[in-house]
Amino acid sequence: MSMQAAPGPPYRQAVAGPPAPPVNAAYVYLIGAVAALGGLLFGFDTAIINGALVFLKKDFGLSDAQTELAASAILFGAVAGAAVAGWLTDRYGRKRLLFGAAALFTVSALAAAVPRTLTEFVLARLAGGLAIGVASLLVPLYLAEIAPARIRGRLVTLNQLAIVTGILLAYVASYYLADLGLASWRWMFAAAAVPSLLFMLTLLLVPESPRWLLGQGRDTEALGTLTRLNGPAAATAEAAEIQAALAEEQGEAASLSQPRLRRPLRIAVVLAVLQQVTGINTILYYGSLILTEHSGQSASSAIGANALIGGINFAGTIVALFVIDRVGRKPLLLLASGGMALALGALVAALHVGASGPWLLGFIMLYVACFAVGLGPGVWVVIAEIFPNAVRGRAASLATVALWAACTLISYTFLSLVKAAGLGGAFGLYAALSAFTFLFVWRGVPETKGRSLEEIERSWH
Repeated sequence: MSMQAAPGPPYRQAVAGPPAPPVNAAYVYLIGAVAALGGLLFGFDTAIINGALVFLKKDFGLSDAQTELAASAILFGAVAGAAVAGWLTDRYGRKRLLFGAAALFTVSALAAAVPRTLTEFVLARLAGGLAIGVASLLVPLYLAEIAPARIRGRLVTLNQLAIVTGILLAYVASYYLADLGLASWRWMFAAAAVPSLLFMLTLLLVPESPRWLLGQGRDTEALGTLTRLNGPAAATAEAAEIQAALAEEQGEAASLSQPRLRRPLRIAVVLAVLQQVTGINTILYYGSLILTEHSGQSASSAIGANALIGGINFAGTIVALFVIDRVGRKPLLLLASGGMALALGALVAALHVGASGPWLLGFIMLYVACFAVGLGPGVWVVIAEIFPNAVRGRAASLATVALWAACTLISYTFLSLVKAAGLGGAFGLYAALSAFTFLFVWRGVPETKGRSLEEIERSWH
């Protein structure tokens, strides 16, 4: 859908300049915190399967293939959710679609807690996956459109912090709820209903994206939001810059087939796929099974170790939150991918020589820490900021669909890959892909730190 820049008030004639620091930083971070609740639910719903799977597999008597289906069902839903979210958000806006995702999160959490068969469980998780697909696309996109350029990386990384917080909460909840016995997995899934309801309620406090509003000709609402964020003078300048960009995006320029979009689309899609095929979700989804079956730990101690991994993931994302707008996106992506390759290589060597469980856990923690500092937040930031306003939803949707498709492929085939090539063979493959990620970022990814979305857009001409 092409977003037309309708004739409007005189403020569009103002000379655009760099946005001033936000005069209402508290409001900016309130919006960020509310939107990031979607990320928290994304993290919790995807990671809760880690602890639940140990009990679900026993309760339903699942085979390896059925276990892969139970773990991956939510990812198939995420692919579908991300596929439709881009078109829907360009048509109906960011806030309205986020509210629908919050409602779906709530229904899915309750439905996943009460199934009597694997089929019912898979359907409930597919619904949750739809919500995750929508939220994973829209939350970083919405935050990028709200945030002033100088803190955009930090605000979008706030979403990644919420994701890893959700993962950590899922691990902690699994650890404590594991004492309830074989049916404890039901309480693990039901726990997500509480933050889902909170997300629905707090969305009433945040505004629609001003960039989307200007694209729809709703100028007064957009200027009101920009004024509250940055003050009258900066709001006028920023609105003029957005309108100038929108004026260039009408007709063919609002199509995804335009030649200038080829490079940003290639960068976003390849980064999205590489973020997943380097293997992070094999740890997040199957970590408990890896530790119980390959290091001899009990179910409760393996779930406890996963809580520790979740803490490392959280701490690494905190580091990224404070440095991504200072150091930049590209250096963090290079540091992460290089460190992941080395950590996984060491893990493969440890497996080859029959090292004990603590060594395996240590290398896994190093790998997760590297991912959390760079590849986790950095990819979402890049996807959210490199596309023009008029096609941002649809273009980011393509990258997000590619991300979830890669995640689904890795998660659905992991146990089969381990059976065929061994755990060392599986992680050796992920180490090689991490090294390839380093080369791709080094050669092909530009730096976008400190530039407005409109400046980034002009750079593709």
